[in-house]
Amino acid sequence: MGVSTGSSYRLGVDVGGTFTDLLLINEQTGETYSAKVPSTPKDSSVGVLNGVGRICEQNGIDPKRITHVMHGTTVATNTVLTSSGARVGLVTTKGYRQVLQIARSFVPGGLGGWVIYNKRPLLAPLELTIEADERMDAKGKVIKPLDEPALRKHLEKLGKKNIEALTVSLVNAYADGAHERRIREIAAEVMPEIPVSISSEIMPEMCEYERTETTVVNSYVRPVVSRYIANLHRELDAKMPGVKLHILRSDGGLASVEASANNPVNLLMSGPAGGVSGALWIARQSGFKNLLTFDMGGTSTDVALIQDEVAQTRRETRVADVTVRAPSIDVRTVGAGGGSIAYVPELTKALRVGPQSAGADPGPAAYMKGGDKPTVTDAIVVLGYLPVSSRLGGDMRIDKSLAEKAVATIAEPLGKSVKESAEGIINIVNENMFGALRLVSIEQGYDPRDFALIAFGGAGPLHANALGKLMGSWPVIIPPAPGVLCAYGDATTRLRDEASRTYVRRFTETSDAEVLDMLDDLEGIARRTLIAEGVSTESQTTEYQVDLRYRGQGMRLTISVTREEFVDAGLEGIAKRFDEMHTQLFTFALDAPHEVVNLRAVVQGPETLVRAEQLKQGGTDAAAAIVEQTTLFVDGKDHPAKIYDRAKLLAGNRISGPAIVSQMDTTTLILPGHTGEVDAVGNILIRPNV
Repeated sequence: MGVSTGSSYRLGVDVGGTFTDLLLINEQTGETYSAKVPSTPKDSSVGVLNGVGRICEQNGIDPKRITHVMHGTTVATNTVLTSSGARVGLVTTKGYRQVLQIARSFVPGGLGGWVIYNKRPLLAPLELTIEADERMDAKGKVIKPLDEPALRKHLEKLGKKNIEALTVSLVNAYADGAHERRIREIAAEVMPEIPVSISSEIMPEMCEYERTETTVVNSYVRPVVSRYIANLHRELDAKMPGVKLHILRSDGGLASVEASANNPVNLLMSGPAGGVSGALWIARQSGFKNLLTFDMGGTSTDVALIQDEVAQTRRETRVADVTVRAPSIDVRTVGAGGGSIAYVPELTKALRVGPQSAGADPGPAAYMKGGDKPTVTDAIVVLGYLPVSSRLGGDMRIDKSLAEKAVATIAEPLGKSVKESAEGIINIVNENMFGALRLVSIEQGYDPRDFALIAFGGAGPLHANALGKLMGSWPVIIPPAPGVLCAYGDATTRLRDEASRTYVRRFTETSDAEVLDMLDDLEGIARRTLIAEGVSTESQTTEYQVDLRYRGQGMRLTISVTREEFVDAGLEGIAKRFDEMHTQLFTFALDAPHEVVNLRAVVQGPETLVRAEQLKQGGTDAAAAIVEQTTLFVDGKDHPAKIYDRAKLLAGNRISGPAIVSQMDTTTLILPGHTGEVDAVGNILIRPNV
């Protein structure tokens, strides 16, 4: 494909458990190109570089024309999940050496969970924890100066224990980090090669356990993440001299290479955040503001809620049984993906699906890569939902006989036919994902019938129609490139940073002016990162956040406001919104004094201008896009159906179910009794027939 030699491009790259997705955007025209290559779990950067080569070669684009690479990565997440992080040393205030051991006395699991709960080893073990003889009070006043000679001796002993990263987390350091900064200076003299993370910079908020855990996790993943980012940046720069690499944060913003390497704890939900950002962008082009996002890949499914074009966020990020106080989009994950393995336990003889996954290697049986266990993908192939003519990623072939052979292994113990067993697998995995969608909607006080359901990921469009029926969420939106939508989100996301501080005051103990002064100061701190990346102050936007609670309450809620809104309504306006949110979540508000807990300023760079491609207008008849006839097994019986080539669909075309819509990066299933309509920007909007 010929391309203008003067064009520049930005590239979105999303690394998943099974596939690495890429989306290339022409910055001058908005034209997009996509590609999908197998992931390389042992070294993700290999898959990224393979993808860059593939997408440029396929479209005749010189890699040197790529100026920006936006990357969603699971490196930090996988480091925690696989316990493969650094050996971390910890410095605490004297008397607080067991801060991680004491924790919050929380035991995961249901009734009786404490009986079987095996606590995973701490990321900073007690034998690598030393104490600093010092003390600050809660307002930052020095109660006891830092004993530097004693600390130096402790650090010298710790340095001989082969630690690979050091965390400093002192009591009340959120009020004043002077002692932590001094300890970092001494550590740099004693162990110059060891990276040091201090809590007053990573998370300057109260609650010493959460602050310590967050900073320890930052140290734990820091060497792995910084090494990966440095290697990737070096390799990309060799192919594209001067390229700017940005990494997607858990909260949906972008971070620079330096910020990502120094604060990798903010990347734990980097992968799922890209999909939410991409879903928001494409739905906005069609006028939908309230969305439930449904991202189903090969290994897991991520869901989130967007209201009035704003993704719901939370101040905590959880990976396995590690919880850190870092902002993230409120994404809930279930172990249900195309590679999820179905099995029938000997004891119960009841069909189960997941969370075990065939992953990228060996993958589902139908992929012909050596897998022999029945997966969700194999069930879909058996039912006819994924035609043998499909080419996953453009070149991966599918063998239906191998899928039938795999599913037959569970059909026999179930006493069902192969097709009935396959439909049972699909019904179970749909119910699992329905449960996740309920967590972000009904259990948060939202009616799912007020939201459209947007489906993406390689497997999402195959299950979306069924999920729409379960949720009552219409229309079901299938974006033009659902398999690479996470990469779309990466490519269209804005640079972002934030600054926060703890400020515990009842309303009677402070004033609007005092709070506004602090928020303005935090804004100045947060702006520095973006200015260092060349983003002018004029093109930055700021959002203030105030964490509130009722006096005497442990839980707090975050209220977001613009500077203008705060000047206009002040603390009383925020209190009113807090009461409304409390009522939505818990059905009541208290007649109790309000209390400020934390203040925060979030600064973002300008939006990336990407043109949504307009489809050529056509009539309602989609017959010109039909490529073959097929048979689908739905609700216990076979149905004659048609397969459509998505590339041949025009705006205004209507597709009556049952039908399959095939494309390079995914396959869409439209069920009987439903119709899909193609809109102006290429979305397929599925609704039940009236």
